[in-house]
Amino acid sequence: MIRERHLFGPGPSNPYPEATRALAEPLLGHLDPEFLRIMDETCDMLRTVWGTDNARTLPLSATGSAGMEAAFVNTVHPGDVVVVAVNGLFGQRMTDVAARCGAEVVAVEHDWGQPVDVDRVLSAHPSPAIIAAVHAETSTGVRSDIAALGAGKGDALLVTDAVTSIGGIELRADDWGVDIGYAGTQKCLGVAPGLAPFTINDRAFERRVETPRSWYLDLGMLGGYVGEAGVKGGQRTYHHTAPTAMVASLHGGLTRILEEGLEAVWTRHQAAGDALQAGLQEMGLELFAAEGSRLPELTTVNVPDGVDSAAVRKQLLDRHGIEIGAGAGAYAASVWRIGLMGRNARPDAVLLVLAALRDVLGRA
Repeated sequence: MIRERHLFGPGPSNPYPEATRALAEPLLGHLDPEFLRIMDETCDMLRTVWGTDNARTLPLSATGSAGMEAAFVNTVHPGDVVVVAVNGLFGQRMTDVAARCGAEVVAVEHDWGQPVDVDRVLSAHPSPAIIAAVHAETSTGVRSDIAALGAGKGDALLVTDAVTSIGGIELRADDWGVDIGYAGTQKCLGVAPGLAPFTINDRAFERRVETPRSWYLDLGMLGGYVGEAGVKGGQRTYHHTAPTAMVASLHGGLTRILEEGLEAVWTRHQAAGDALQAGLQEMGLELFAAEGSRLPELTTVNVPDGVDSAAVRKQLLDRHGIEIGAGAGAYAASVWRIGLMGRNARPDAVLLVLAALRDVLGRA
């Protein structure tokens, strides 16, 4: 028997119905005028959720990890100093990608579960070419102050990972001084994985590498065309075949978000996260992320002493059809990650996951 599985992990959220229906529509060609209209509208909506007027705002035809690579491969010149705030797994990945692009990486390490120390990051090097940080660290459930990094970045470009924050919590790329941002579709946007919402401002684009190591991710090939690349004005240029069904699905998900109202969506995520975290603490469970910097859309919980993390996760899935995530890195067996993202950020989802955890853990 096929059953619905409720996804409360750090991975894909249950999609919005509009996003799912779009995947079932007849396929359009990637040069079909109707698809180009959908792409144009999708890029405009992405500007809204990013909080930017950047002309070059588009869904890259790959997952969020390709967005990370595009950010660095297009802007890191050999020998550039790149300061990376590392407070979790995805900060670590930034250091790896930047190093592969030929950067001199200055990693500013933090304890996992703690937000980025802005002063330490800004003082790590006197004149970096790039400063990079994760807004919402998926591995730890921690939010960091991107606006403060932007205010103090000086001449450096600010690269921001917004994979888990876009469409879930406040994000204002232009106001915060974000020069390059990348995200994913599968979390708070409530769309299947497969695209990387991406934005780059003129300041960063003018400093781009003339011939990046990646042909596929070469932003210079976008030229001045509109729609498929999200560039306002100019002539269309063929680059590669766009994933038309995924773009249509993203269009559906973004339409749903903006019809509800972006700030209303942020408020809904915050309310669901607050209720979940309060309920977990009432059960006697201890939260992992630092108080005051906890993400509402992704809650990290310390696995109680004597409890087998994997066994509990398996029972939740087998008995209740609920999937929560394990921790990452050194915390793989000692932390749970519970996501309330997209359409799962609602009161009934909170009650469901709390009741299932009480049942499996034997807590009244």
